[in-house]
Amino acid sequence: MLSKSEFFTQFNKDTKSDEQNTEIVKNIIQNVKENKDEALFKYNQQFDKVDLTQLEVPQQEIRNSINLISDELKEALLKSHEQIKSFQQKIKHENVTTGQTYQLYHPIEKVGIYVPGGKASYPSTVLMTATLAKVANVKEIIVVTPPQSEGIDPAILAACHITGVDRVFQVGGAQSIAALAYGTESIPKVDKIVGPGNQFVSLSKQLLYGVVGIDQIAGPSEIALIADEHSNVDYIIQDLLAQAEHDEQARTFLVSTDKSFLTKVNEQLPEAIAQSPRKEIIAESIKNFHYSILTQDVNETIEVMNEIAPEHLSIQTTDPSAYIGKIKYVGAMFLGQYSPEAIGDYSAGPSHVLPTDQTARFSNGLTVNDFLTSHSVIHLDEQAYRSIAPSAISLANEEGLYQHKQSLEVRLTNNKES
Repeated sequence: MLSKSEFFTQFNKDTKSDEQNTEIVKNIIQNVKENKDEALFKYNQQFDKVDLTQLEVPQQEIRNSINLISDELKEALLKSHEQIKSFQQKIKHENVTTGQTYQLYHPIEKVGIYVPGGKASYPSTVLMTATLAKVANVKEIIVVTPPQSEGIDPAILAACHITGVDRVFQVGGAQSIAALAYGTESIPKVDKIVGPGNQFVSLSKQLLYGVVGIDQIAGPSEIALIADEHSNVDYIIQDLLAQAEHDEQARTFLVSTDKSFLTKVNEQLPEAIAQSPRKEIIAESIKNFHYSILTQDVNETIEVMNEIAPEHLSIQTTDPSAYIGKIKYVGAMFLGQYSPEAIGDYSAGPSHVLPTDQTARFSNGLTVNDFLTSHSVIHLDEQAYRSIAPSAISLANEEGLYQHKQSLEVRLTNNKES
């Protein structure tokens, strides 16, 4: 159990960046850029131990995947898809006209989506990314996901089919990001890449930004919870375990002004971990990256949360709404005991692709609007021009840009059409 000052000291030490893999990723990127598909086939063998004859999943296999999953799973995918689609349609930017100036929005042409594999299968990531791209009217949606010895999970392919993904490729890691950024014989170059991944995926996105657009550079998944003496211990513990099961590096934070509540959670955690099917992963995460923080009052709790800027924040106190507007930096906020973070992972509506590692201090979660570009249009008549030109002339003169000034002044002294 840590005080606020003890936590800040420990947290700042634990969040130092590790760049030891930079050279590895740079070499992978260069190899893919030069050798294209040949490099991808070799990396599939080297990293995933899968020997493929083609990278692309056949369209017939994608269409047939819906018949290979249970009716229950199919219904879950369809219902979640509709919920996400409905929410994103409501928040989509529309063209804005304000007299003689406009802001116009256009969908991105080609988008690449990274869907993680390895420790688990994530059809939910397809729902939380491809649905948004489709609502934005992206012309071509391409999914890359690590190859599996038994083939791509039908649930992932079914999610691709439901959301309208155009093409799916069996390649993962930094090599898949490089392939999407530069294009290969099989994989087309895209304009933007979205979706969560491991440290190699995140690092490759960081290195390739500028060659291609990206959503964010994801760190370890994380949840922060605020509890008081009235919170449900079992709910809190299960929410902690739900986050910790993602990965050994997943981070969990439990903050409370009630010492006895924190003590209860700490005492009951070991037994709960022992009963979990993913106890090895959870135990490692809790051992190294769980923080139990005792704050003196609500203001101190708010200060701690704004410093963490967590990916997910679950507030399960008597009056969770009291924190709205005061905790400013968070990827997604979940209020009350019936809004667990896990519901946000699957079917609440907002995307689960969220800023991590304190980046919520300057960025936000993925939305339909991340798949749109925009530009302004300025169409002034003479009267409007004459009303604002003098200020522009003064600024041009101050900056010493005399042809700018002349371009503006000539329209005031000579308004005849040429």
